[in-house]
Amino acid sequence: MSTLKVLGAVLGLAVAASGAVAQEKTVKIATEGAYAPWNFTSPGGKLEGFEIDLANDLCARMKVRCEIVAQDWDGIIPALQAKKYDAIMAGMSITPKREEVMSFSRPYALPINTFAVGATGDLAKLPGDGKRINLTADEDAGKAAIAAMAPALKGKTLGVQGSTTASAFADQYLKGLVEIREYKTTEQHDLDLVAGRIDAVLANMTVLTATIAKPEMKDMKLAGPTLLGGPFGPGIGVGLRKEDTDLKKMFDEAIAAASADGTIKALSMKWFKVDIAP
Repeated sequence: MSTLKVLGAVLGLAVAASGAVAQEKTVKIATEGAYAPWNFTSPGGKLEGFEIDLANDLCARMKVRCEIVAQDWDGIIPALQAKKYDAIMAGMSITPKREEVMSFSRPYALPINTFAVGATGDLAKLPGDGKRINLTADEDAGKAAIAAMAPALKGKTLGVQGSTTASAFADQYLKGLVEIREYKTTEQHDLDLVAGRIDAVLANMTVLTATIAKPEMKDMKLAGPTLLGGPFGPGIGVGLRKEDTDLKKMFDEAIAAASADGTIKALSMKWFKVDIAP
């Protein structure tokens, strides 16, 4: 009997230990670290922002340990496929082209884009201010808005971050109307706009709003309509490998819970001062 008791105790400890290991499973998440206020690197080298806070919240709900790492945008999908990390949270819109090579969680934010221009330049009164256009729900309204902006935009140089939905929109709707100049980061095209090397940029509205609030960016302003849907996709989600179906289910359930209890809205208001919860 004593031998059986000892064996039972050993087995109990083994089960407890395996449970502890399961509780401490690590999910490695990549972010760009240069897309404030979604994700950015503080002067002290720490990753911060909306997606950093949200990632930590989702990991707590999934009962896993978060490890968040910075990865340049232009290599972020290939590195996921190479299994350098498990997931991407980097303001990445869900698009059909990306879904050919990867899967996404349910959306955790809406992708709303607009233009930034020189505050005193000839694009400062770009038509369409205050209008929100969903290109999926009403593409004709989008085409009408572009037609209204065309005389002002014709021959101008537009900056976009490469391999983004902004660059996809520009290629689909503005090619031939403007010169499209691609940049590695949004920070680079913002600096060129302030320096007068380009005439406008197209990017996520929340990112541009945070940028123009900086004293050194006081010569920038938002102009024209806000755009979503169409090339911008139905939402922003966690990027995953197609085969990782269990992890996708975990993220889907955690995002649903964070949306239902108001966490995503609260984080959105904290970082963007506007609710972009889906």
